Amino acid sequence: MTPRPRLSVNVNKVATLRNSRGGTRPSVLEAVDACVRAGAPGITVHPRADGRHITATDVREVAAVLASRPDVELNVEGDPRPDLLALVHEVRPAQCTLVPVQPGEVTSHAGWPADTPREALAASVRELRARGVRVSLFVDAAEAAVRWAAALETDRVELYTEPFARAFEAGADRAQASFTTYATMARLAHRLGLGVNAGHDLDLDNLALFRRLPHLAEVSIGHALISRAIFTGLERTVREYLDVLRQSPESSDS
Repeated sequence: MTPRPRLSVNVNKVATLRNSRGGTRPSVLEAVDACVRAGAPGITVHPRADGRHITATDVREVAAVLASRPDVELNVEGDPRPDLLALVHEVRPAQCTLVPVQPGEVTSHAGWPADTPREALAASVRELRARGVRVSLFVDAAEAAVRWAAALETDRVELYTEPFARAFEAGADRAQASFTTYATMARLAHRLGLGVNAGHDLDLDNLALFRRLPHLAEVSIGHALISRAIFTGLERTVREYLDVLRQSPESSDS
């Protein structure tokens, strides 16, 4: 039986709300605790250089809490700048997802370009893996990007799913066409020895289709999940997402 995709809840938006006022509320650690109580098998944090949401202190505190929960994986996202890499080496999360960052961006809006020079990034990948950290590279659903990631000897790719989310909004035909592209890239990644993660703008509606992606190991979801949790509660919302992921997939893994 094919393992069902795991959910990693991105708690950045909790820190964004806290930082908008200052102080300690809402608590990132309380949010993590609620997610874990609801059954989430993963937590994602993305500390940016400007500290506008998750901070290095948050990362250390979340890592310390999850150290006693080997059933819950910590995924630290970020661009491979020196302080981020040093932090990941320090806390040793289960996974580090390396993403490109453009100056002034509000959120990630593209994967690593396939023409990105390999040398420095490959060294970062090797060093993280040597510390026992699984490495995922954030890439577009494009053959050149997937093959570029495989050449860096990463463990996984995280497929950037905003294009799928926009296609889903445009109707069933566009959604299916986009899904077919993603499925082709997921199968390619699998053939190249890579695990497959996905994230960005996935929500309860489009996840019902995307969960069928061949070889999908993990989805990282933050904005849509936290937005819904404002009205329904965090534990309940996490359970809703887990229920969608637990449905039997209908697509082939070949």
